[in-house]
Amino acid sequence: MCPGCGQSPNKVGMSPLHIVIRMDPVDRIAVDKDTSFQIMVAAQARGHHLYHLGSAAITVDKGQLRFLVSPITAIDRALPQPCHTGPTISLDQNDVDLVLIRTDPPFDDAYVHDTWLLDLLPQHIPVVNHPTGIRSVNEKLWACRFPDLLPPTLVTADRQALLDFMAEHDCVILKPTDGFGGQGVFRCPTGDGNALVAYDCLSGNGQRPVVVQRFVPAAASGDKRILLLDGEILGAVLRVHAPGDHRNNFLAGGAPQACTIDDDDRRIVARLAPHLRALGLLFVGIDVIGGQLIEVNVTSPTCLQEMMRLGATDLDERIVDRLEQLVAERRQPPT
Repeated sequence: MCPGCGQSPNKVGMSPLHIVIRMDPVDRIAVDKDTSFQIMVAAQARGHHLYHLGSAAITVDKGQLRFLVSPITAIDRALPQPCHTGPTISLDQNDVDLVLIRTDPPFDDAYVHDTWLLDLLPQHIPVVNHPTGIRSVNEKLWACRFPDLLPPTLVTADRQALLDFMAEHDCVILKPTDGFGGQGVFRCPTGDGNALVAYDCLSGNGQRPVVVQRFVPAAASGDKRILLLDGEILGAVLRVHAPGDHRNNFLAGGAPQACTIDDDDRRIVARLAPHLRALGLLFVGIDVIGGQLIEVNVTSPTCLQEMMRLGATDLDERIVDRLEQLVAERRQPPT
């Protein structure tokens, strides 16, 4: 611990970092679930300075970025307002060491505009996850480039294509291409009259594609969220649905259970890791059911706190370790 300050020193011997976090409004933080909050707590314990960046708060002037931010401090989980934010200030890009993008989906216009602006930062200021990678990876669709890892999957706005696909499988899952937290996810056995209703709602009567996947029976026992840090497995948790609901997502009432990493998980991660690294996607969550890949989450992967409560208590520390290392690496002069 640092003498007199109660803080743990960072691992690479650098001065405290100034970290800008592009995230949702502070009053939406769920302190017992929020992965961003847990990363903030760990970074703050190292003495790093944190700043909350909201939507449409980046200015470009003569090619230089300026951020309108509020200093943010994680105070106490037990308080009605667990974070304190100070008055808005302006930070020049030269005052910033690292930017974290932790805004929840959906990926809207404001979100994509900010990623374009963050692309203008110089190389020595890391952005995690990298804006280009976030724009490239739709969390429902990107996995389709690995069809051998997925259950049979159809992405379509064509009603007849849906009917033909359903005729091949006993049960399917329909979901939007831009949903999160289990929102808009329907389980439809073959012959279920609600399938076309779900299709009409999700597709806007055929104006938008929907994702249709063969239902994986192992989902009855839960789905596995695996967090990856720089392409390596950080931790995993099994999400198990609440009674009367087929959705395993925690936002939909699912509960966490301990789980192990198996050979199928390692095989999937080995295939994805080189692509994720190439896209600058340092912190990623993948969903696996019955040894099959379902989704790849890159915008604001969650479940860190649930994993830590099940015994993996150092995960937040390992994330901050890697962020510190990344900043140190980027500061090294080219050889």
